[in-house]
Amino acid sequence: MPVPLAPYPTPPVPFTPPNGAQSQLVCTGCRNLLMYPAGATSVCCAVCSTVTAVPAPGTEMAQLVCGGCHTLLMYIRGATSVQCSCCHTVNLAMEGNQVAHVSCGNCRMLLMYQYGARSVKCAVCNFVTSVGASPGAEQKPSS
Repeated sequence: MPVPLAPYPTPPVPFTPPNGAQSQLVCTGCRNLLMYPAGATSVCCAVCSTVTAVPAPGTEMAQLVCGGCHTLLMYIRGATSVQCSCCHTVNLAMEGNQVAHVSCGNCRMLLMYQYGARSVKCAVCNFVTSVGASPGAEQKPSS
């Protein structure tokens, strides 16, 4: 007598908070940006399968782009510096109200600099742009 086949079980529906709140963090394995629902304690990366622990609730996170290798770094807000786990560059971590932005006078890359600086050097093309000066006042690339 043939045995009837049972239907495949339906996969569980992932928990999503009522308001759909999600947070993000950087995978400790491959450095990809991971999204996760509020309340999760860890996140498994779909790319490299690394399990990354979620920071404790109430811990505010910030992010910056590494000046050495341009990797997105996440860190606990309030830190003064962040060391990149890829290239080991130590990056200055500044609060949003301490920084300003200007476009590089050579390659037009958006640059971030600390208020009070008179110039900023582009990490992409090494051009030094004067801050607050007219476009013709930029300096030549430095070596």
